[in-house]
Amino acid sequence: MDRLQAMQIFARVVEMHGFSKAAENLSIPPSTVTRAIKELENFLGVKLLQRTTRHLNLTPDGSLYYEQCRRLLTELEAVEASFAGSAGRAKGKLRVGMTASMARLFVLPAIKTFQARYPDIELTLTMSDRTVELVPEGIDCVIRAGVPQDSPTLVARRIASFEWLTCASPGYLKEHGEPQSLEDLKHHHAVGFLPGHQGRSMDWRFVVNDEERVVRMSENLIVNDTDTYIACGLEGLGLILAASYMVLPHLHSGELQRVLSHSQAPAVPISVMYPQNRHLSPSVRAFVDWVIERIQLAEPRWQISNII
Repeated sequence: MDRLQAMQIFARVVEMHGFSKAAENLSIPPSTVTRAIKELENFLGVKLLQRTTRHLNLTPDGSLYYEQCRRLLTELEAVEASFAGSAGRAKGKLRVGMTASMARLFVLPAIKTFQARYPDIELTLTMSDRTVELVPEGIDCVIRAGVPQDSPTLVARRIASFEWLTCASPGYLKEHGEPQSLEDLKHHHAVGFLPGHQGRSMDWRFVVNDEERVVRMSENLIVNDTDTYIACGLEGLGLILAASYMVLPHLHSGELQRVLSHSQAPAVPISVMYPQNRHLSPSVRAFVDWVIERIQLAEPRWQISNII
């Protein structure tokens, strides 16, 4: 038995919550995973995992062993990354989560530069607006908008920010008129946006005289995808409150018009989040540094002063 390989397989089984997912993630046959865990348990003389038809749970011994495995594997990765040779190069599989709009607007147009700089990284992009659990879902890092919640297991590194803009199509404004104040919003309807798995659409927030005001809009249509949300605004289906970077091209083309420019909405941070290990793997570090470089080059164009 290769103990190091068995430890790596065991750790991945725990993190992926399953033998099959671990095998797929490691690109090895499921039988290899099963055999490695069995041999490891026989070698240690303890039961590490309790399997049922639907669940996979760590035993007390398994929980203790996993903590030590993760510590030792992290230390090993750090040692390898400290050398300038092949062990320290950014390489291997890297899975990154982000919204479809973020990928379409910022990552994909420049992805060839990342591939040219790091040809040994096999990059997988997973598109979702929902909150993901990085380790159980095998995600190495995610890019998310909003104030990140405090987490003992994740690092949130702020890389940019954007403004919310209230917009509508010329057709909508011709039919319903243009709101001149927040009070006028009660005479309008909006396209609602349902973030993540929440059961209620997003409130509209503004800052007036340094105080936040929350407006609950009348909504005839609610969607849960950002690109669809913008499309609804373009179709004249209601007012929308959208990120500046998403509506900028449509404002320049005249397909959308900004309203309530005197009512500022709170700025929103964009962060890259990754597991809180003492040592960041070379591939994750490479992507984090690249995406920061990419987004911060674009950030000045998102500011309100450039959009009015």
